[in-house]
Amino acid sequence: MSPPKSPGPIVTKSEAGKYELSTPSKSIGRVRSFFGNVGILLRGYLYLRTLGPDGTKAVSEAAVLNANYLLAKLKDVFPVPHGERCMHEFVASAKSLKASRGVTAMDIAKRLLDYGYHAPTVYFPLVVQEALMIEPTETESKETLDAFAETLMKIVAEDAETLKNAPHTSTISRPDEVAAGRHPVVCWGGHCEPAPAGV
Repeated sequence: MSPPKSPGPIVTKSEAGKYELSTPSKSIGRVRSFFGNVGILLRGYLYLRTLGPDGTKAVSEAAVLNANYLLAKLKDVFPVPHGERCMHEFVASAKSLKASRGVTAMDIAKRLLDYGYHAPTVYFPLVVQEALMIEPTETESKETLDAFAETLMKIVAEDAETLKNAPHTSTISRPDEVAAGRHPVVCWGGHCEPAPAGV
């Protein structure tokens, strides 16, 4: 039995010399939506073309400046294990908060949701205990960076129980992510059922 061919559809040339999309008979099928990830690639390309060389340099410098500004404001609250300077992002640690008050990086991330902020990446990279990866990007103003830093300082001053039960404003508070990973419920077209055993 021959192995399945590549995913489809693929571009083929007909006998008449016309290009068209077709799916091979032994294809493993479609693995992405019709256009795949070309949309995000196109957005990135157009953003860079819109900025031009000088604009690209300027936004890169702004991203680095914003990250270093935020690092300087937060390093006394959240130690930064890998240096005093960074590029476009930095990794802070809530290790001391966990040791002193039992407050984890996840508690802080969940509490940020109550203040209307998208939580930073937590627990990555794995070499930093209680890691909070903070990447402000080039589009933030000094005012928004100051507001974010002030919110984090306010969160750190809150009592541990408030943080451990956060978020308080979302429909779903703290799903059991381990159980969800081990026993997923699969839904398709409005019908839900537990995943087959062994999946």
